[in-house]
Amino acid sequence: MCRSIKVLREGATPAPDEDIEAAARQFVRKISGFSKPAAHNQAVFDEAVEEIAAASQRLLDGLEIKGAARKAS
Repeated sequence: MCRSIKVLREGATPAPDEDIEAAARQFVRKISGFSKPAAHNQAVFDEAVEEIAAASQRLLDGLEIKGAARKAS
């Protein structure tokens, strides 16, 4: 579905916040069918981007990469 979203995990190197937000925004665009939402949909669009970015960050933070030290919490 979102074939053009790039892989954010590069080994043990953390993904930049900007890349996570960009991937979340691209995902929401794909799901909603809008590349730029109308003004009356902007808030819900932005909320979805924030939620997906946060879930993506939790996923990336929780992954255990074999042979790499876990990041301190």
